[in-house]
Amino acid sequence: FKGALLEGSTSTARAKVEGCSLLRFQRGRSRHRVKAIKERSFSQPRSHTKSLYVNATSGSQPLESEPGAYGGSKGVLDSVKNAVDAFYRFSRPHTVVGTALSIVSVSLLSVEKLADISPLFFTGMLEAVAAALMMNIYIVGLNQLTDIEIDKVNKPYLPLASGEFSVGTGVLIVTSFSIMSFWLGWVIKSWPLFWALSISFVLGTAYSINLPLLRWKRFAFVAALCILAVRAVIVQICFYLHMQMHVFGRSAIFSRPLIFATAFMSFFSVVIALFKDIPDMEGDKIFGIRSFTVQLGQKRVFWTCIALLEIAYGIAMFIGAASPYMWSKGITVIGHAMLALLLWNRAKSVDLTSKTAIASCYMFVWKLFYAEYLLIPLVR
Repeated sequence: FKGALLEGSTSTARAKVEGCSLLRFQRGRSRHRVKAIKERSFSQPRSHTKSLYVNATSGSQPLESEPGAYGGSKGVLDSVKNAVDAFYRFSRPHTVVGTALSIVSVSLLSVEKLADISPLFFTGMLEAVAAALMMNIYIVGLNQLTDIEIDKVNKPYLPLASGEFSVGTGVLIVTSFSIMSFWLGWVIKSWPLFWALSISFVLGTAYSINLPLLRWKRFAFVAALCILAVRAVIVQICFYLHMQMHVFGRSAIFSRPLIFATAFMSFFSVVIALFKDIPDMEGDKIFGIRSFTVQLGQKRVFWTCIALLEIAYGIAMFIGAASPYMWSKGITVIGHAMLALLLWNRAKSVDLTSKTAIASCYMFVWKLFYAEYLLIPLVR
């Protein structure tokens, strides 16, 4: 009995020791879990931390959250970002900015007195900008649809050339934007605006689409005329008449500033038409596009563009100096002199053997284009 008692006491003691050890192990494990949860609370959202506490206390779920819990939403967000970025490149943002600025600038030419700057003015201007931007996206999108193989050489970053957009997606975008542009022009019931959209649509389609007697971009002179007609004539005159006649209900008057804007932008449009093909010479040669750059060479066309712009700036300074308003005289003369100097300094530094350098200079010319539209409303 004494031996049995001793054996029982020993067993009891051993059980207590094992129980204490198990309790310490469970406490240690609990502390480890709490520590892990606290560490995760600094690196994960509060809602996610809450789910970890639930998992730790329930004991029925693993401590870590499922690896795909947030992966799906992140993937959707990345897809949206990529789609927006691709559409941004598809829209050719430098042309979008140029179109919007030109319409705002020309709209300001119709302002005769301070009272004209009213909600009516802004409504009419924004209607014109919205319709024109939709047509702009149609035109640049159609050009990309018909130039996919060329752009794989010249502009591989564009979404159709890179494969980010399918041809079907491109067709859907250009069709939708052309319909919305015409719909808005019809709803507004402004004939100058509707004619601006219609002529731009016809010229933009004829410029790009590969049908018999069309695809005018193959012919350097005709291609330049298309761009000049839209950028220099249609934008200045039609959108001015939209504001003058439809918005303000006045008779059509071709003012001195409007004539200046049309003449100056004729120079600029020719320069853009010539300059845009300089960095694209390689692809144009391969696919039989007989641009002036292909025919005459990059250097000759480049310096022709610079000379045309410098002549335009000289004429602008002369016209500005003849203004009867001293404030307009000072701003237009000094402003155009500064732009001419900036252009000359930039042109001298361009490496004509580098496609990247030429493309960068082309975008600089677009910035000068934007700057001109800031000066045009000040020509009086």
